Amino acid sequence: MAYNANNLSVLAHNNNGFTLWHYVTTDTGAAVDAGGYFNKAAKKLRSGDMIMANVDAAGSLRSGILTVTAIEDDRVDVHRMTC
Repeated sequence: MAYNANNLSVLAHNNNGFTLWHYVTTDTGAAVDAGGYFNKAAKKLRSGDMIMANVDAAGSLRSGILTVTAIEDDRVDVHRMTC
């Protein structure tokens, strides 16, 4: 499966330029953490943002946290803290 813009929503935003996002998918944590998964969201995301993710883990949803580490030339890099 691939990134779905309809599944990314803002949980919290502050004036310091930080946004906490929520994303849900039937993709695995490893797929979501793979390079380029969030590239289509490059215009929304910023380095330092965090994404609370609900991902598939052997047929059931599992929660995790990703942090956006860099955005360059519409390429989004994330680091999987948990998932």
